[in-house]
Amino acid sequence: MESITEKAEVLIEALPYIQKFNNKIVVVKYGGSAMLDPELQMNVIKDIALLKLVGMRPVVVHGGGKEISKWVKLVGQEPKFVEGLRVTDALTMEVAEMVLNKVNKNLVQMFEKLGVKAAGICGKDGGMLTVEKKLVNGNDIGFVGTITCVNTKLVDTLIKNDFIPVIAPIGMDTKFLSYNINADDAACAVAQAVGAEKLAFLTDTEGVYKDPTDLNSLISVLSLTHAEKLIQEGWVGGGMIPKLKNCMEAVKNGVARVHILDGRKQHCLLLEFFTDRGIGTAIISEE
Repeated sequence: MESITEKAEVLIEALPYIQKFNNKIVVVKYGGSAMLDPELQMNVIKDIALLKLVGMRPVVVHGGGKEISKWVKLVGQEPKFVEGLRVTDALTMEVAEMVLNKVNKNLVQMFEKLGVKAAGICGKDGGMLTVEKKLVNGNDIGFVGTITCVNTKLVDTLIKNDFIPVIAPIGMDTKFLSYNINADDAACAVAQAVGAEKLAFLTDTEGVYKDPTDLNSLISVLSLTHAEKLIQEGWVGGGMIPKLKNCMEAVKNGVARVHILDGRKQHCLLLEFFTDRGIGTAIISEE
């Protein structure tokens, strides 16, 4: 009986959040180790399906970097990165597009298995993501794109017709050439364009730490001012800097809350969306 009561209390705790985010768009950037473990993968898909079934309107933007690297090696090349961005020649671009399409349709299949309608697309569909070549410190790293325009017509149509859009980060330039896009960049751009209420990043870290060497210093809520201070004072380093800057940019451009979550934790999305305490780090305009 005690177990049943606890379950009822959890549902009651979730009620105000279900009401608050009913009919609101939430964007989930799905990547990292949570994409590699079959059990974790299914749990993430179940979480997103539940968000949909309780009245939210989720949009998924996914990566696939580790899978791309595996296939690049299988075709006889060594993956190369410059400041965290994949050097993408013509062959690598072809491999990336094939792998991301495979990942995309696999995610759609999992949603459909749960009885939730999903549609797999990429930034080329409907001219959704227009890009220009990204240069790193003036250096050309191949077919890597910076998003210059987001056309939401296709995504809006899918949402309106009760589908979960599942988006692969591939776009085109004005000459209709294909470009690989950093999935974090794509998720931020899409969230801003569709007016998302929330943007959640599933990562391989618990969130942002005040002191990266102290696992007890996790910051639950981070304002833009505080986030900028952490970067300037050198508390944030490595791959967290571009991720945190992406989060800050999304908040500045109208996304109410951006969350950095540990995708390796089972049901991290539900814990963040539906409980008073939540997990990970939430970035907001002002505390």
